[in-house]
Amino acid sequence: MVPDLNEALSRLDALINWERRDRDASMRRGLAPLEALLDRLGNPHRGLRAVHITGTKGKGTTSALVAGGLCAAGLRTGLYTSPHLERIHERIRIDGEPIRDADLARLLQTVLDARAACVNAGDAGVDSTWFDCLTAAAFLHFAEQRVDWAVVEVGLGGRLDSTNAIYGEVCVLTNVELEHTNVLGPTRRHIAAEKVGIVKPGSVLITALEPAGERACDDAAAVVEEHCARLGVRIVRPVPADGTIRSTNATLARAVLQELSLRGVGVRAEDLSDAVIAAAWLPGRLEPRRVGATPVVIDAAHVAESVERILRELRQQPEYSSRPVVLLALGRDKDAVGILKVLREHADRLVCTSVASGPLLDAGTLAQTAQGLGIAAETATQPDAGLARALQLTRADGWVLVAGSFYLAGAVRSLTQPWNEFNARCSRSSPTSS
Repeated sequence: MVPDLNEALSRLDALINWERRDRDASMRRGLAPLEALLDRLGNPHRGLRAVHITGTKGKGTTSALVAGGLCAAGLRTGLYTSPHLERIHERIRIDGEPIRDADLARLLQTVLDARAACVNAGDAGVDSTWFDCLTAAAFLHFAEQRVDWAVVEVGLGGRLDSTNAIYGEVCVLTNVELEHTNVLGPTRRHIAAEKVGIVKPGSVLITALEPAGERACDDAAAVVEEHCARLGVRIVRPVPADGTIRSTNATLARAVLQELSLRGVGVRAEDLSDAVIAAAWLPGRLEPRRVGATPVVIDAAHVAESVERILRELRQQPEYSSRPVVLLALGRDKDAVGILKVLREHADRLVCTSVASGPLLDAGTLAQTAQGLGIAAETATQPDAGLARALQLTRADGWVLVAGSFYLAGAVRSLTQPWNEFNARCSRSSPTSS
């Protein structure tokens, strides 16, 4: 009998889930609970060869691209990412395919039974959380499926993140920006120290961070270099051709494949072709969509620097050259003022909303803050109404940016249509098409 997935998810959802709570200094972090849980499961992670990826922005996409390149080379590949947009299955993939209902239900029941045994024994596993249990299920799945490589995205930070139970032969640090400062620390130096904690003796680190110079104490690169020097770990800094978000992520992923090739793995940087990149790119990350004829870009960017970079890059493309109407939702722990100041320079109007399932700011509070900064802003109580209003406000040549939250991205994505699908229909219906 196949265990019931709804029952398994109900058991899982009864646990503490920090993704749905305000993350602050009270957040329990550390590896002991997961390690106790994994021990009861036979330590499935210890037999996995892994690439471990962290960073403020781009870590999920880079993870998906590395996995795509490994799959293209014919290697059986597991991919673990977070958060999900629409279904929890998105987080655990084998060769690009989300985990099946039956497998997810069985694995969760197995992990949750192991957690119950930890509770009965009173060991460290009693404190294992929602994310701990899902991470354990992913590692167990990869071990059962005998993947050649597991590509694992960090949940938050790195050093004390649940995923750091894995040993990453190759590690990636995409970038370091100010985020989750009440958990990871107040400066880039603090945050860098947490993120570089995934690097262990014998690893190699691939990063887009520039080398440390003679800048001041807030130089994240210096912290990274000091950590790697202590461990004798080599740092690889590939330089993307144009420095855009897409090219940076792809360059980092190709550098991972190149490093694996040097280690005797049957993969090449060239295995990550443009076609593989297009197929592997994660939803909700700089994702071009449409509603009718109106372009809509969905990106869950929730750091001021990331939002600004996205808007500057998009402006270089003709269809996004005008100022967008922005549909925005933000977590209560985000730098709302910093993000709104960026939007004041780049956006036409703002529609503020919220999603009940996440720890997000009240839409009215967000709109009031925006108005205080001189931004034309209004509210929508639900994301679907917010998208409809944003489309209504868009000028004839305008577009909509959906930003600020994975919860928001997941709530509105199904209300839009794929960019390529729309273009294909237009091409077929055009009297001049061949």
